Amino acid sequence: MSHALFDHPVIPLASVKSADHIEAIGDGLVAGGLPVVEVGLRTEHGLPAIERLAARGDLLVGAGTVLDPAQARRAIDAGAQFVVTPGFDGEVVDLVRAAGMPIVPGVVTPTEVQQALRAGLDRLKLFPASVVGGLDLLTAYADIYRGVRFMPSGGVSLDTLAETLAHPLVFAASGSWITKHASDGAEAVATAARRALEVARSAS
Repeated sequence: MSHALFDHPVIPLASVKSADHIEAIGDGLVAGGLPVVEVGLRTEHGLPAIERLAARGDLLVGAGTVLDPAQARRAIDAGAQFVVTPGFDGEVVDLVRAAGMPIVPGVVTPTEVQQALRAGLDRLKLFPASVVGGLDLLTAYADIYRGVRFMPSGGVSLDTLAETLAHPLVFAASGSWITKHASDGAEAVATAARRALEVARSAS
């Protein structure tokens, strides 16, 4: 599927801890030149954050940490434009694709990769990347799953971003280090976004 999501080499993940942080996340990402965010449904602020950020019109807003079809439906109704899951759930995949949106399901094992391929997906999330071997695991997959590209998530930081993006099987990197500065205001988020983009451009 062709979608603006896949134009971004870095996908900021936001686990919103306070409603006061929502505008700082949105303003900071836009000002920093990285107008995309995956809002994790990990706190009570997740769905309201998706709704508020999507309503701005200047951000590509997705839902992350989606665990079941009911969550996926609520996220889409709130305005999510893409969905990311920690694991592979065929019902969630079917629901999101029926809504005409991209989904990036989490995988680790060859079995899960092949389930995703059978579902017609070739952009997958490797999670938790730092625990399961990260780039070494992707290197082992390189000769087998040649048409698949991955978004490592879990343990990716600014320090490891260049190495991550340089891997031929990586289409993007996901991480929370950019939006974690929301409590310090929009400019702190913008600065972190700019630094991530500088690293991403140098790795391309």
